[in-house]
Amino acid sequence: MQKNIPFDFVMDYLFPLEVKVKPMFGVFALYIGEKLVLMLRQRTRHPEINGVWIATSQEYHKSLRKAFPSLRSIAASSNGIAETEWQLFPVDTDDFEKSVIRACELIKQNDPRIGRIPKPRKPKTKTAHGTKKPGD
Repeated sequence: MQKNIPFDFVMDYLFPLEVKVKPMFGVFALYIGEKLVLMLRQRTRHPEINGVWIATSQEYHKSLRKAFPSLRSIAASSNGIAETEWQLFPVDTDDFEKSVIRACELIKQNDPRIGRIPKPRKPKTKTAHGTKKPGD
């Protein structure tokens, strides 16, 4: 069963970019090419981090917050770290949709502050245990 993507208006505002949607960990990751740009989250568990997450780097937080006053770090996922790489447009703010639409415009302009290329996953290695079937 395909789950509905929250905040699907984002797709309209990213048009005509080719957006790939990947469900992961209960959120929907949006990629432009190999670059992860946004994550969309609307869940009952930890509602304080519901909204649109921006993939960015700490060096851009100050300038992004200047442009988007409601932007904040995602504390619930930071394991006690005060500042995370991810920034959040909380769904419960008055300017949520307006801010997300503006972020989409910045993505379409290829703003370097938004988007990250994820580190490649380490290949799964086989151990000596379990590679042979019993009786081989």
